[in-house]
Amino acid sequence: MGRIVVSNLGKAYRQYPTRWSRLAEWVLPGHKPRHKLTWVLREIGFTVEPGQAVGLIGINGAGKSTLLKLITGTTLPTTGTVWMEGRVAALLELGMGFHPDFTGRQNVFMAGQLLGMTVEEIERLMPEIEAFAEIGDYMDQPVRVYSSGMQMRVAFSVATARRPDILIVDEALSVGDAYFQHKSFDRIRSFRRHGTTLLLVSHDKQAVQSLCDRAILLDGGRLAKEGPPEEIMDYYNALIAERENATVRLNATPEGKMQTVSGTGEATVSDIALLDETGQRVEVVDVGAEVTLEVKVTAKAHIPRMVLGYMIKDRLGQPMYGTNTHLKELPLADVAAGEEVVYRFRFPMNLGAGTYSVATAIVSTETHLVNNYEWRDLALVFTVMNMRRPHFEGSAWLDPVIDIERT
Repeated sequence: MGRIVVSNLGKAYRQYPTRWSRLAEWVLPGHKPRHKLTWVLREIGFTVEPGQAVGLIGINGAGKSTLLKLITGTTLPTTGTVWMEGRVAALLELGMGFHPDFTGRQNVFMAGQLLGMTVEEIERLMPEIEAFAEIGDYMDQPVRVYSSGMQMRVAFSVATARRPDILIVDEALSVGDAYFQHKSFDRIRSFRRHGTTLLLVSHDKQAVQSLCDRAILLDGGRLAKEGPPEEIMDYYNALIAERENATVRLNATPEGKMQTVSGTGEATVSDIALLDETGQRVEVVDVGAEVTLEVKVTAKAHIPRMVLGYMIKDRLGQPMYGTNTHLKELPLADVAAGEEVVYRFRFPMNLGAGTYSVATAIVSTETHLVNNYEWRDLALVFTVMNMRRPHFEGSAWLDPVIDIERT
């Protein structure tokens, strides 16, 4: 079984004021250091237990790639240690180690041996690698003629030709086509079911929330936050929107979850409820029932242009449906301080049985990255039950009219 233990990990690079300073430090070792240390990572520590899946997220430059290189041993740490137990397969930089003048097949043999396989084992697995990569005759063409997607297909196929104890995947999968991405994630899910430990670096919110047990947020080279994927991804998105204002805050909900709230506070959701056909508040809704999402917004300051949006998410935080009054061409102009606005969104609850949440956003355009007056996750939690419909699978009620013709 695979286990990863990262303890007090740090990485710093030396910076010299001039090139002569570097030379002087080498030839005059007794003198004081002529460099200063620039820290890329500091005091990183976490453990991934056997069979767990952890998502690693952060803005560009947060130190994610450096951390993966330290974990896989391609870069040496300045401080701290990394301990791993089990067979490791890492898919870091796209096609890393591939020689452009060698064919895909030749590169498979080289990459496979770097992963610890024997030549005989690679020969035995080659038909499966070719079949999974699906690049046809290109397998015997030089890698320099490959597209980035083809390189990723071969690299992923050889890295996952046998189930590893630990699988480390960087953003490489993001360059593939949608079909191969689905195929790759299906293989990763299969590995997880059989006990593979997963460390995944991705900006894909759905991938992190559907595959991972928890997430780690890196910010400025330090471990900023660790917790459930939905909570961390919400905090990460709020952090991006509020990088300038630093107005992100966390509130505990009655259900024990951490709610992320961000924004300037110039407008706020003062009340939110799900109403049935009679106008009564409900927390449990039947599949397909007509409901109204009622949201009351109070302006604390003058808002030149106000847009309200909502997103319905499943229990893993994956979006089911979202819209806003900008997209519906219903923005409000010149909302006065102290004014209260009541929004009512009517729709059939065509979702499958399960628990869902509603996130709200009060903004000025279609995105919270311009004017974020308030963004509130877990503003409302409700349950959908199937009380009257025939049994069906999935997260959407898409009942078909079936026509069958026999000849």
